[in-house]
Amino acid sequence: MSNNTKKILGEERRSLILSWLQEATKPLSGNDLAKRTNVSRQVIVQDISLLKARNEPIIATAQGYLYMADPYAISKHERVIACSHKPEDTTKEMIILVDHGVTIKDVKIEHPVYGDLTASIMVSTRTELEHFLSRIAETNATYLSALTSGTHLHTIEADSIHKLDAACKALEEAGFLLHNE
Repeated sequence: MSNNTKKILGEERRSLILSWLQEATKPLSGNDLAKRTNVSRQVIVQDISLLKARNEPIIATAQGYLYMADPYAISKHERVIACSHKPEDTTKEMIILVDHGVTIKDVKIEHPVYGDLTASIMVSTRTELEHFLSRIAETNATYLSALTSGTHLHTIEADSIHKLDAACKALEEAGFLLHNE
């Protein structure tokens, strides 16, 4: 963090934010970026929106902002799964996934008015999951799946198909995985 208390303006600030995100190995919070640039978090939110409008691959997660440089640089396997469970089983579902070495990239639902809604999650570890769940609790947010009686999709990712298969088998054993019938 810079000792400089001078406010960094406009394009220079966005350029710095972009380089910090590109260099980061973990998400950077809006509050952290605001402190580094001596502006409000709301200014950072606007800067991120401007960067996204320039097609910079930045996503917002519960842990902060991530720059998604080259998603294919590391060999990852991805799968979309359909799940259904009560809201109180959300933690159990997510623990099953991260304990199998899987990243929960997002959650998707089909809303009767708005159509497909997707929210980024980007949780890979129990620590990240605890942070995500505490943010849900702190903000009194509702899980998207509550809008669809528990039915939802997840995009999951792992470094091997075996991890995805094992995670799906565990979800099936818990009664959370939906099947084509």
